[in-house]
Amino acid sequence: MRMPMIRDMPRNTGLRWIAAMVLTMACTFACAQAPADSGKSMQTAAASISVSGEEGKIQRFDLAALTNLPQHRVHAEAHGKVVDCSGPNLIDLLEAVSAPSGEALRGKNLALYVRVSAADGYRVVFALAELDPASRNEVPIVTAACEGHPLEAKDGPFRLVVPGEKRPARWVRQVTAINLLRTP
Repeated sequence: MRMPMIRDMPRNTGLRWIAAMVLTMACTFACAQAPADSGKSMQTAAASISVSGEEGKIQRFDLAALTNLPQHRVHAEAHGKVVDCSGPNLIDLLEAVSAPSGEALRGKNLALYVRVSAADGYRVVFALAELDPASRNEVPIVTAACEGHPLEAKDGPFRLVVPGEKRPARWVRQVTAINLLRTP
C-alpha cells in the first residue's frame, strides 16, 4: 500500500490530517519497539548511553562497552535502603570524549560541568571536579546491575549511583545521555 504524499493531498486538507498521520505512525513505531513485558530487565543490545564532549565528539556506550571499562563497586544508601552496585566511574565514560581529569583538571578546566539526562527528561548536573577520583573519595558510577542482578525496567537499563550523598536526588534512573559542557 502506498502512503499518500503531502503533494498528493488537495489544498484544503488541513494540518489536522497530517498531524493525525504523524501521530499514528509514531504510535505504530513506538508500539512495535516496546518490550513485550516492561516489568522485566531492559538489557537489550539497542540500549545505550550517548556521551558528548565539549568539542562535539560523541561516543556511545552499550552494556558491552560499559563492561569493558574498569569496574568499581559501591555501597550506597537511598531511601533507607543500602544497595551494592558495580560499574565504571562516570569520569571513565567522559574520558572517551577527552574530558580532563587528574592533574589536567585545574584552571580553565574547572569551569567544565556534566549534565546527565534520563529517558523521562530528568536532568542533573555535576562540576567535573566532583567526578574525579583524584579530587574525591566517593565518585558516581554508571551501573547496569545492583545486588548482582540487572536493573529492572523502572530503573534501567543504566543508572547513575552517587555514593556519599545524603539524599539520592542526583541518582538518575534510565540514563540516556551525558554531556560535557563549559560554563559561559
